Amino acid sequence: MANLRQWRQWIPGLALAAAISVAALGLAQGAGLVRYGASSLTLAILIGAVLGNGWPALAQGARRAGLGLAQRNLLRAGVALYGFNLSWQQIVAVGSAGLLADVLLVASTLALGCFIGIRLLGLDRETALLTAAGSAICGAAAVVATVPVLRLDEARTAEKTAVAVGTVVLFGTLAMGLYPLLYAWIGPQHLDFGRYVGSTVHEVAQVVAIGDALGPEVARGAVVVKMIRVLLLVPFLLLLGAYLARRGGAEAEGASCRSPVAVPWFAVAFILLAGVNSLQLLPEGGVAALRQCGMVLLTAAMAALGLETTLARMGRAGLRPLLLGAALFVHLVLGGGLLNWLLG
Repeated sequence: MANLRQWRQWIPGLALAAAISVAALGLAQGAGLVRYGASSLTLAILIGAVLGNGWPALAQGARRAGLGLAQRNLLRAGVALYGFNLSWQQIVAVGSAGLLADVLLVASTLALGCFIGIRLLGLDRETALLTAAGSAICGAAAVVATVPVLRLDEARTAEKTAVAVGTVVLFGTLAMGLYPLLYAWIGPQHLDFGRYVGSTVHEVAQVVAIGDALGPEVARGAVVVKMIRVLLLVPFLLLLGAYLARRGGAEAEGASCRSPVAVPWFAVAFILLAGVNSLQLLPEGGVAALRQCGMVLLTAAMAALGLETTLARMGRAGLRPLLLGAALFVHLVLGGGLLNWLLG
């Protein structure tokens, strides 16, 4: 009976998140906006933000419990199912140069983001980490996947996540206009543009959009390199969890008070499901359905987040997160271009 009452508490919020998710998926996939770099995740948070700012009561009262569940549990399940988008064969296809470009750019962007954000701009650790993760790995999906590892309370989660996602969406959108201009200026003879785009652009949908604009050869290489970047989300989350556990233990009184290492189950599940996909243990139709299910869950989580993304919260953050996002964007475009040129 208690479980039934709990489900009744969740239904209003989950229904609202699901409705926004369906609308975002319809616009992205049905209306074809994904071809222009507008992923369902981005659209969900935008629709949610418009509704949340226009009708603040939507995210309050009876809907609050369900929206919180979407941001926590649905998000983690969606990240786990995202593993079906990857396979170990993709790593082999990329080659050593593509893998090295991804690893170096992810590591350098994370390190630079923490240094500039915390030391130079005076941002709190969580905002700097979330912004750096979104720029370094896979945009909004990386931001929301990092949140559970940081163990923030609900109010701080919404504010910091919204700020980080906002910077990622802004500079990822700018990339869609910039990279075709760079391609026309530099030319494919001087740079492997597929690898360059895949290793430096924020969102998967943005990589697809840029690749489509530059031709099928660039598109194929860009998407594969980008998916390897997505795979690096897992070691990042595991290392971050271990670091935070050690830091918490060091700050506690006595060595016996060390915090246990937080191993995010959804990150481990991500790797396991990528392995299942690599071994082709499931029929293609089943894999396609699970991929779509994962995207629906992630989109619903982003919708719930968007509903709590108010202008007041964004305004409190000021310009510093925007400056951090701009610095990381410059690093990816210029530093990533130089690295890919050196790799040949």
